[in-house]
Amino acid sequence: MQSTGVLPGLGLVVMIGLGVATGAAVMTAIEDGGGLTVPVAWGGVAIGAALALGWLTIRRLRAILWVAERLSQGELGATVANSGNGLLGRLERSINAVSAKLTETHNAATTDLLTQVSNRGTILSCLFTEVDRAVRHGRPLSVAFVDLDHFKVINDTHGHQVGDVVLRGVAGLFQASLRQSDVVGRYGGEEFMVVLPETGPEEATLVAEKLRLLVQRHRFTASEGLALGVTISIGIAGGQGKSLRAESLVRDADQAMYSAKSLGRNQTYVFEEPNDDARVPSAPISSAGRARALQVAAIARQATEAALSEIIAPLPHYRGKPSQLIATVGVAIARDLALPEREVERIRVASLLHDIGKIAVPEQILEKPDALSTAEWDFVKQHPRIGQVILDEAGGLLEAGKIILHHHERFGGHGYPHGLRGRDIPLGSRIVSIADAYDAMIQDRPYKRAINHDEALVELRRHSGTQFDPELVDIFIRLFAEQPPVADLSLLAPRAIASERSRGTQRRASA
Repeated sequence: MQSTGVLPGLGLVVMIGLGVATGAAVMTAIEDGGGLTVPVAWGGVAIGAALALGWLTIRRLRAILWVAERLSQGELGATVANSGNGLLGRLERSINAVSAKLTETHNAATTDLLTQVSNRGTILSCLFTEVDRAVRHGRPLSVAFVDLDHFKVINDTHGHQVGDVVLRGVAGLFQASLRQSDVVGRYGGEEFMVVLPETGPEEATLVAEKLRLLVQRHRFTASEGLALGVTISIGIAGGQGKSLRAESLVRDADQAMYSAKSLGRNQTYVFEEPNDDARVPSAPISSAGRARALQVAAIARQATEAALSEIIAPLPHYRGKPSQLIATVGVAIARDLALPEREVERIRVASLLHDIGKIAVPEQILEKPDALSTAEWDFVKQHPRIGQVILDEAGGLLEAGKIILHHHERFGGHGYPHGLRGRDIPLGSRIVSIADAYDAMIQDRPYKRAINHDEALVELRRHSGTQFDPELVDIFIRLFAEQPPVADLSLLAPRAIASERSRGTQRRASA
């Protein structure tokens, strides 16, 4: 903001005019024999010039004083137009330099350097200010906590530089899409906080859903050929007037966000106060209680996995039988990528049960030795979605169901069921796709004969970049070029291992 004005300029013109007019009047008097001398006449002109120069100096000093007052009141960015050299010119340049330095220092103290939105301290300060205002005037206020889903996987798979690109991109989408009164800040890591003044929880949910869908549809270009899609989980907390407390809003919005993540991610969850007729939405538990809960949940998942495995275990491998070989390959690639153990576990389960949806496909179609008709092929293409439904409804295996849904997508597009392309396909699905294809190639099918290990490697290379993720194909070949993968029975759930061993004993006895 520069100090300018029309009136000071007019004043300068007036002063110059007065000086010129005075000199002209004196010269006229001389010509008319008024008794005045020429030096006196030029003196009048000099007086006018001095008045003009004095006015110009005063104008520049007033502009400098105006900027100094703005800066002292915290108005950053105020500057004065630099109109020359000399002492005043130096003073003008100095005041502008001070203004620029103050702005730079303020931004460094209040802005997150990576994302260029408010940092944690600033967004919390904004929240306290808005809470005070809302309490004082009885107005509504809401807070949204936003977390990027599976962000660690992005960093682990593509590197922190790619993760930084995604964070900057998400922050930029927020800044461009939020209302002018809303404030977004980076709360920490991959978490953002959005303060929504004059907004109740219901209206805040609409704003949050707009942001969620916007991020879901966007592709963040990290480098040439690498465009990532991400999703976010959002928690909302809000209220009105005297019921508002900044600490409670932060706690409740954070809890709501974790509820959104635990319910499957990529959704918005609104915190609600408990009442006598409702389930308490949040309650702290001890570390020992949490550990015991996770232990019981793991047992339940294993039981679910084993029960599903037993249903499809008697089937041929091309009709959905659990594949220890595919699980072995999937786990090996996942661990080579240093994925978190929970992600490795999801890939293991998805690998074992990837074709469970084929139990709903008619046997005559799966056993058909000839080419399938269009109608028959449409039936087969339903099995990933059917598999996801089975795991969703079974409970405890929801994340594995998402991997199963997309394991027939193709890296170059043209796969099914959604035609996803490249890294829009979940990482687990891309891993299972390679393991499944390898297993299919080395096994006899009703419509084709098996090929050997080396021939299968050639096929994987040939379809790298079109059907398969080329980076994952390279990992597979590096891991298994010298020695083909060997199925690992220990990758089955404990109950399924016992059942598999029992079936093996029965087969030996009958033989």
